[in-house]
Amino acid sequence: MARTLPTTASPPAAAAGEGPRGGRAASLILACYLLAAVAVTWRLWADPASHTVAGNPNDADLFAWFLRYDATAVAHGRLPALVTAAMNAPQGINAMWNTSLLLPGVLLTPVTLLLGPQTSLTVLATLGFAGSAASLFIVLRRWGVSASPAALAGAVYGFSPALLQAGIGHYNLQFAVLPPLIVDAVLRLCVRSRAPVRDGAWLGLLATAQLFTGEELLLLTAIAGLLLLAALALGHPRAVPARFAVAAAGLGVAAAVTLLLAGYALWVQFFGPLTQHGSAFTPDFFKNDLTGFVTPSGYLLFHTAASAAAAASYQGGAPEYLAYLGWPLVGVLALAALTCWRQPAVRAAAVALAALVLLSLGGHPLVGGIVQAGVTLPWHWLEGVPVIGTALPNRLSIVADGVAAALLGFALNRARAWRAPARWAGRAAGAVAVLACLPLIPLPLPAAVAAPVPAGWSAAFTALRLPAAARVLVVPVPTPTLTAPLRWQADTGEPGSLIGGYFIGPAWNGQAYVEGNGVAATAQYLDALWSGGPPGPAPARSQVRSDLDNWDPAAVVAVTSPDSRLAHYLDGLFGPAAIRSGNVLAWRRQTGEVTRR
Repeated sequence: MARTLPTTASPPAAAAGEGPRGGRAASLILACYLLAAVAVTWRLWADPASHTVAGNPNDADLFAWFLRYDATAVAHGRLPALVTAAMNAPQGINAMWNTSLLLPGVLLTPVTLLLGPQTSLTVLATLGFAGSAASLFIVLRRWGVSASPAALAGAVYGFSPALLQAGIGHYNLQFAVLPPLIVDAVLRLCVRSRAPVRDGAWLGLLATAQLFTGEELLLLTAIAGLLLLAALALGHPRAVPARFAVAAAGLGVAAAVTLLLAGYALWVQFFGPLTQHGSAFTPDFFKNDLTGFVTPSGYLLFHTAASAAAAASYQGGAPEYLAYLGWPLVGVLALAALTCWRQPAVRAAAVALAALVLLSLGGHPLVGGIVQAGVTLPWHWLEGVPVIGTALPNRLSIVADGVAAALLGFALNRARAWRAPARWAGRAAGAVAVLACLPLIPLPLPAAVAAPVPAGWSAAFTALRLPAAARVLVVPVPTPTLTAPLRWQADTGEPGSLIGGYFIGPAWNGQAYVEGNGVAATAQYLDALWSGGPPGPAPARSQVRSDLDNWDPAAVVAVTSPDSRLAHYLDGLFGPAAIRSGNVLAWRRQTGEVTRR
């Protein structure tokens, strides 16, 4: 028989513990994960239609918009278009370059249409916590880990500080259910598969599902999987040739399935309209602070005022503060790696975890908020690589926490197998591991009320009687920092095509930027008038005419009072408002109509 790369100290069949008792225990563990997820999100469930996670309203509004966009397409009997002018009309956006949640949005269509997009987001967040924990638990059981260590490892991953912080509006990252399943499929295919076609097809389905859920997390998962494979191969190089042909065949099938299901979408992304290159974010900015691994944020149960303040000062903001593991767990993981180093699974996980942590520090380490420019780390050379360079290194913490949890599970499983007189040491190791994980206990996510739909909004659009795809200039004009119109559009489905927005798109030279070519001067002035602050000098008449000619809206809808400075300015451009409804004023325009100024 061909040699395989060993991964666990116990055979996979031993994991089953199957039977009525094992099945009941697994069901109880999964139910506990779901109850814990509800506990973390209960403030959102208090009013799921309007309560959103506090601290990141702009991203939450954007994801609500995408869920409405996905659901509207399905309601019309089609899949969401990959290039659409529903936002940023007339140019539009490429959904593949944005966090469009295509697969979750389609699956949650009934919830979105019946209960609203915010309810769908709360469902997604709850399933993200419980499902991520469950997926790692199931994977570890499959690889021979007993129920108790696997249950603890699943909880460490599913409710990790990385996923908790990502839950502050980054739904595409917080829903981390598929990465453990993908890594499991890769390892089974390369280590012990006897049916490469079947296993490769399963891997292709998983990769496609993650591709249409969050491409960045798929890339980070691939990095983690490659590191684990490399560590296993380096530990047993003689077993590699015997597995190479089977692994290559299975990976080829996986690639073929992925291309069959997602090839067109990838072509649209890299060769279709609105393609782009480079990262939309400042290089070497979103990276883990070295002190962040041991400094708990205010979102965790066990923290101090000083640690919460230090975490809040992190340059990437709360949704990107992903590093924390805590001194106790760091110490336990190090001790587990040393004690069980001879076990292949522990050794591979320890090596991969160390590499992921190192990569998460970015190109130059950040220590206590201060960049150590004189020290260059491996990510410095990766951030210029196409595709890889679009990922943010601090987000490697999500998959790193999964690897850390797996390491803990494998080590505890090994300790449980110790025989007398060392059996007491195995039990003590389990107790110490539980205590080390206590600093990871999360507080319930804080809630805030999403921007309510302005009084008269729906009535104004009903009175306008616009075609479904008619583009509308809404004031305030949506931007990355002013996203309320996206929320209104998400909650009502009006308008069908919105000028402006919050998106990643190409500038004139193809470089990716948030907001693409930037916010037009006229939009900036209109938003300044709407906010009530000093608007600054008005843009030149020629600039206003140029922007309006480019947008060519079928209607202008402003959320303002008739006697406001904004209303007077718009009256000067378009004449008296044709529609007044609640807090909304609206003007009809003919295509190509010339403004009065």
